Amino acid sequence: QVQLVESGGGLVQAGGSLRLSCAASGSDFSINAMAWYRQAPGKQRDLVAIIRRGGIRNYADSVKGRFTISRDIGKNTAYLQMNSLKPEDTAVYYCNAAVNRPPLTWEYTYWGQGTQVTVSS
Repeated sequence: QVQLVESGGGLVQAGGSLRLSCAASGSDFSINAMAWYRQAPGKQRDLVAIIRRGGIRNYADSVKGRFTISRDIGKNTAYLQMNSLKPEDTAVYYCNAAVNRPPLTWEYTYWGQGTQVTVSS
């Protein structure tokens, strides 16, 4: 069993910054990738950023150049640094982790409960 807990959301004015954290806890697992998704009211949940094994990162076009995803392997924690925030960034942000659970060979996916980010104009 793996649990993800997000933190760092809040209310910020346009142009401001927030840093989200996602801490994974449990035992006997290894992380293949960690990602951040977001979902605004009435819209689908979309990928924002992902960091894969080896440190390879990808971003949605809408956040490229403004957001940075990083990971502390020793702490099993992912971060999302969000700069130059816009009102359209307002959403619930969810952490996602794809993990291995040896000796099982298939990949498991876990979700956090989400943290609200609100950007005022």
